[in-house]
Amino acid sequence: MKALFHILAGFLALIVCTDAQAQPYPNKGARIIVTAAAGGPSDIMGRILALKMSETWGQQFIVENIPAGAGNVALGIAAKSPPDGYTMVTPTSSIVVNPSLYAKLPYDIIADFTPVSLAAASPHVLTVNPSVPAKTVKELIALVKANPGKYSYASQGTGTTGQLAGEWFKVSQGLDLVHVPFNGGAPAATSTIGGHTPIMFSALPTAGPAVRGGQLRALAVTSAKRSPDFPDVPTLAEAGVPNQESEFIQALLVPAGTPKEIVNQLSREVARIVHLPDVTERLRAIGYVPVGNTPEEFAAIIKSDIAKWEKVIRDAGIKKIE
Repeated sequence: MKALFHILAGFLALIVCTDAQAQPYPNKGARIIVTAAAGGPSDIMGRILALKMSETWGQQFIVENIPAGAGNVALGIAAKSPPDGYTMVTPTSSIVVNPSLYAKLPYDIIADFTPVSLAAASPHVLTVNPSVPAKTVKELIALVKANPGKYSYASQGTGTTGQLAGEWFKVSQGLDLVHVPFNGGAPAATSTIGGHTPIMFSALPTAGPAVRGGQLRALAVTSAKRSPDFPDVPTLAEAGVPNQESEFIQALLVPAGTPKEIVNQLSREVARIVHLPDVTERLRAIGYVPVGNTPEEFAAIIKSDIAKWEKVIRDAGIKKIE
């Protein structure tokens, strides 16, 4: 009798286990690791995705902020997580910069991750304090060349894409322009508004409010097209400096080995979410344009951007961080 009982119990357990495995994804809660502190654009993106995915699938998607080491700590943790779709990470442009900027990383962005989607993107913007006499990019170049070493530009930190966009511009135009790094976009903007660093390269969400308020003058954006929220600001190419397109991205990755059907399901959901009217409005309010592309399209962007920033870092003589 006992033997029969154990056989039946085992059979029932097998049925339950098999049924759980057969349930469609997701059949339990999941976490979205955010590589930045709470409150910023990256955190906003992570929380939007978590909220909408929870609503769609009836499971709790939670946000876990790990704001250390320029995103490297969070990415290292995500890379070692089970590839089952229940751990995701929302990185920024650091994923295409850090491979060339750091001597050692706790992950390989190509080997350890599967791209899901580039959720949204924002161009960098070249801004100046209103006291700077230059009203155009060409006038700014002429001004800096006429005053070598006198002018400085602010960025949100060493190795950020704001600095790299600035160095790209500086090297391509042969400018003697001093870089002043800050610990974040807010202090960089405060310094430029105050005139201490008269020029700034930053992501549009950082400078946008000050541009709207007249505290900063925008000379150009670094995207291929003009920003829909700042249609009067030309692209760098339109302003006479071509082939320097760059954007600050908000994206979604999962550990390598995650089943393709789950990756595709997540990608479709990201695309749906970022194009919802309320989400689009919220993203545009902080300077982002919704994208929501496919895993294959995002993978191609990662590879091309790694090569692009590697060349900029090399040409600008930026030393690797040990």
